[in-house]
Amino acid sequence: MTTPPSTSLPASRLSVFRVLLLPGWLDSDAAHWQSRWERLHGDHRVTQDDWQWPKRGDWMARLEDVLLQDDTPAVLVAHSLGCQLVAAWAAHSRHTARVAAALLVAPPDVEREDMPPQLAPWRPIVRARLPFPSTAVVSRDDPYCAPERAAEMAVQWGCELVSVGDRGHLNGESGLGDWPEGRALLDALLART
Repeated sequence: MTTPPSTSLPASRLSVFRVLLLPGWLDSDAAHWQSRWERLHGDHRVTQDDWQWPKRGDWMARLEDVLLQDDTPAVLVAHSLGCQLVAAWAAHSRHTARVAAALLVAPPDVEREDMPPQLAPWRPIVRARLPFPSTAVVSRDDPYCAPERAAEMAVQWGCELVSVGDRGHLNGESGLGDWPEGRALLDALLART
């Protein structure tokens, strides 16, 4: 497990990629760092037809469609259920070469008994190793995933694991603002590609 980096690559390095934001269940609200990144950096949000009752196959198909629209290498920046989307899509797609890297933030443990019934289609968790460089960013007090389970998923997916301490679900309620530390983690990940 590593700690977050404090430096950032030049913007030109990131500009050669298409940054696709993959929100979790119910989408990311205006205070969420993903929404802020969309406004600040021009990242592209992958929208889903049904945020309330997410179906794994439908979400995978939508991600595939977006990736096939442009030949520019993509970087996936996922939050919560979006992390499970990356794992499920990568295990089934023939187009994983279109993805240069993935930043997976706050992956939820959808196999827990107390998860909402809307997330049942996401069981079991896809545990295959990701075919591209990836970093999993976790919080020690995430209400949707115990640190041990987050670490287990990161190992199975082949991710570098970064703990950011006690920051909740790393969402709009976590007080991250524009989350420059997250952008630095993205830059560090891209430096490995």
